[in-house]
Amino acid sequence: MNLEAINRYAKSLIKEAGHHIRASFSGRIDIDTKSGANDLVTNIDREVEQFFISRIKQDFPNHRVLGEEGFGDTIQSLDGVVWIVDPIDGTMNFIHQKRNFAISLGIFVEGVGMLGYIYDVMRDDLYAATKGEGAYCNDERLPQLGAIPIRDAVVGINACWVAPNRYIHHEPIIELVHQCRGTRSYGSAAIELAYVSSGRIDAYMSTRLSPWDIAGGIIIAQEVGAIATNMKGEKPNLLEQDTFMVARPGLHADLLAHHVRLK
Repeated sequence: MNLEAINRYAKSLIKEAGHHIRASFSGRIDIDTKSGANDLVTNIDREVEQFFISRIKQDFPNHRVLGEEGFGDTIQSLDGVVWIVDPIDGTMNFIHQKRNFAISLGIFVEGVGMLGYIYDVMRDDLYAATKGEGAYCNDERLPQLGAIPIRDAVVGINACWVAPNRYIHHEPIIELVHQCRGTRSYGSAAIELAYVSSGRIDAYMSTRLSPWDIAGGIIIAQEVGAIATNMKGEKPNLLEQDTFMVARPGLHADLLAHHVRLK
């Protein structure tokens, strides 16, 4: 399999999809809900996913596709070549802010992440990585991440985790908020993964993410030395929803040891 050819093809596909998303702001955007009032989907999410699937199936008929909106294959294993795509990660931001959303794409070969992409559509920033060859933002190589203590860290975390909730013990998270340098929440797992990979923030955690939220970003993050696991310290689950945490080396272990307590 020619990974370099697939890499060029995927980048072209992503840029074309991004152009379609930007152009959509001049037309009608239909908004629906999925699992709840804050779980939003638009006609653009669906159109972009269908665009990816139709092109991939046309040019790589033996490859399978897992997409957020359900137009792809039913995936029960990562055997063969699997593309995992989120057409718009951060749909609420897409609707309300018209920024801070991204296309996320990961390409896996026999369960191994080989090519990863996060495209910040409105900033025209393409983060990309090939396994073993480093990670890049707009063709500029991203440096390896060094270890830092919690007191110097900026952590990506949703504000709801510091309030009583059914997923995680909030008291250690409150302690983390007081100990770290600062917190941020961008409303898009893909954007947060890109920011960890590029050193804009130092860690990101979430209690509920799906494979398409993280598939592309994991490959990029690992190429710069970040550690990505679920909140039990296990390998991320790319077949179903799970907890997730990515952080600089060293910092990841500190967060797991002192601040993450699942219920």
